[in-house]
This record gives sequence, structure tokens and C-alpha cells, in this order.
Amino acid sequence: MKILIVDDDEISLLVLGQALTAAGYDVQTASDGKIALELVRTGGFRLIVSDWEMPHMTGLELCRAVRNLGLPGYAYIILLTARTLTSQRVEGLTAGADDFVAKPYNLPELLARINTGQRVLSLETRDVAIFALAKLAESRDPETGAHLDRVRNYSRVLAQELAACGQLASEITPEFIRLLYLTSPLHDIGKVGIPDSVLLKPGRLSDREFEIMKAHTEIGAATLDAALAEFPGIKFLEMGRDIARCHHERIDGTGYPNGLSGNQIPLCARIVTVADVYDALTSKRVYKNAFAHEVARSIILNDSGTHFDPLIVEAFQRCEQQFIQIRDQLQDHRAAA
Repeated sequence: MKILIVDDDEISLLVLGQALTAAGYDVQTASDGKIALELVRTGGFRLIVSDWEMPHMTGLELCRAVRNLGLPGYAYIILLTARTLTSQRVEGLTAGADDFVAKPYNLPELLARINTGQRVLSLETRDVAIFALAKLAESRDPETGAHLDRVRNYSRVLAQELAACGQLASEITPEFIRLLYLTSPLHDIGKVGIPDSVLLKPGRLSDREFEIMKAHTEIGAATLDAALAEFPGIKFLEMGRDIARCHHERIDGTGYPNGLSGNQIPLCARIVTVADVYDALTSKRVYKNAFAHEVARSIILNDSGTHFDPLIVEAFQRCEQQFIQIRDQLQDHRAAA
């Protein structure tokens, strides 16, 4: 595992770096919190050991900044500090620190706490399992390509834009954005229960076939509800369930499966709806060619207030260029060929 060590004292940085390297870790160092934040932003570091007292950006400020990045994976932060008061530890935990080691540190203790961090981070294999499960459902439809990757990236961009502009800021926390990125690929997981004759039909569905297709929302929600019955209160299962059930609801109440309207539709599902429809419009399918961005944009804007939440459509307009970049970077290999 790669470990980032942050300390403004060059000697301390060198000594700790050599000790962790000798213990078998891949170590990189940063002499400043701002430099460290840029390194973390690249996504290459999951475990950070930082001094609390530093100029320019303290360890506490680094914790807050890392938590606000909305990284797709969790970063485990250990603060090295001489502060031992309970109130100071509470301040550190509130800022986003995961653990503390008293200075001057004891190397065996620090290594033990790093091992604890590794065990916590290993739990994120859950994320891989979730995405693999979603991919399994998607694999039944050979036309969908990189759909899941694009939808989760579109969803994250929309959520970040809404948070940055102060809209829905009380709901869209960094944790909400991380969970949205993690669970949005589950939106069509219920398609595992749809017969091939309907799911893979190359033309327009009949009314009866469409009713069968619509059942994928309830199948997906029921699957995740079964998991929640065994593990109640698990946030990513709750959000995944809400997205699976509600991503075909419409803001005016004419969607399915329950005809929800407005804020009755969970925010996570309202965001994924825009991301999912944009990708469907701009992707090639056996029954249609891909629409240009301008056409998809026009359709989404025209359906603001009927199909889509107007606040999310406004956010979409502000980050159109990011949508275009994601579409171009994650285009299907077949389409590119």
C-alpha cells in the first residue's frame, strides 16, 4: 500500500520515511499540507500519516480538505500529535482524522495503527463487489458498453456542482457524493430478472413487453431490500435501493413504478435519472444511433419540470463540458472503432 507522509520537519520526514520503507511500504513524502492535498487529489494515496502542527496548512485543515474532495475511495488519515486532551482528539475526529499517534511516536505502535488502517480500507472491496454485481447485470445487454462508468461519473459531476453552488448543500455532503458514485451503477440491477426476449429485443417493445421491462425497478429494489433485511441501516444499500426503484420516476408524477413526484423522489434517484437519460441519448443502441450532445441537451432542457428536477437540469447546464469530456473519455470501444 502507498503511504503519504506529511511533515514540515525534514529530519522527521526522512526518518519516518526510511522506517516505513524498511517495513515494506511504498512511501512518498510531502513537506507541506497543500502539496499533500494535490498528491491525494490524484487518487493514488489511501493512507496518510500527517503531523498536526504545520505552517500554511495544518494537519487538521488537511483532514477537512481531503474529506471535501469527494474521492471515489476512502482515505485513512493518522495524525501525529502532542495534543492529548479529549477535546483536542474530538476536534481532530470531527475534522476527519481516523486515528492519532502521540509524539514522539513509538514505531511499533505506529505500524500497528497503520495495519488497522489497512484493515479498514480492505472493507472497500465491498465497492468492487458492488460494481462487479452491476456489471453482471449489464453484461446481459451487449449494447450498453461503458454505460455504468459514464453514469456514475455524470452523477458525481452533477452532485458536486449542486454542492459547490450551495444548492441542496445540506443533503449533498462529501459522503453523499461518495455513496452516489458507488451505488449509481446499481440502477439497472433488476434487469437480471427480465427475460432475454424483452431485454434484448432489437425494436420497440409492445405495451405488454414494456410492462415487463418496467418491473426491473421493483426487482432491483427488492433484491437490495433483502440485503437490508440482513444488514439494516447500511447506507450504501439504502441509497442503492432508492436509485434502483426510483430512477424512472418523473418529477411531474407520471413515471414508474409508484408515480412519485417532486421531492417524493429521493435526491440520489433524481440525479441518476438525468445522468442515465443523457447517456441513453448519446449512446448507440441496436434500435437507434447516438444523438449529438446538442440534441440530448435540448431534450433534457425541454423536459425540465416534467421529467427532470429543474435544479438538476440547471446544474447539468453549468457542467456540460464535463459531461462531454466524460463521454469522450469513456466512449464504447466498438463505437470508437
